[in-house]
Amino acid sequence: MAASLKELMNAPIRPGRLDWIGLRPVRRESLLAVDEARVEIGGGLVGDHYSGPADAKRMVSMIQAEHLTAVAGILGRPAVTPFMTRRNLVISGLNLLALKGRTFTIGDALFTYTGPCAPCSRMNENLGPGGFQAMRGHGGIITRVLKPGTIRVGDAVVVLDLPQQSSLALLTYPDEE
Repeated sequence: MAASLKELMNAPIRPGRLDWIGLRPVRRESLLAVDEARVEIGGGLVGDHYSGPADAKRMVSMIQAEHLTAVAGILGRPAVTPFMTRRNLVISGLNLLALKGRTFTIGDALFTYTGPCAPCSRMNENLGPGGFQAMRGHGGIITRVLKPGTIRVGDAVVVLDLPQQSSLALLTYPDEE
């Protein structure tokens, strides 16, 4: 018997891998590649210029490593680097759009998908003419931090098999009492 669409959407997802971490210490300045970073609720990556409320939708941005190659191909470039896309994390081996409605861990931090990371006008600046269009559908995702922790290049990206609302109810945080 064939699986229903709902069963397919809720099927387990194999782990991915964190390949790169980039911090943007100052808005519109170059990114700094690091091997590890601390992740905080409301602040995203420590050392990144972004900080916001604990319920902010855009704390940490992620892009698939495989999409860097696709964007380079669309633009006819030999390569597109994570520095050019200005995303915080590069993940390989996992379709980031499959994270919709799920929570997942990287290192000892917990994240949830909050939406796609649409390209901005900076993509034409960084990638050249057509950069914005090339990034459409390949821009990655934005996430919210649900539990702080440390992430390191090489960490597994592990998707929790529980539906998002159920898994959130089971979590306890030391700072929430």
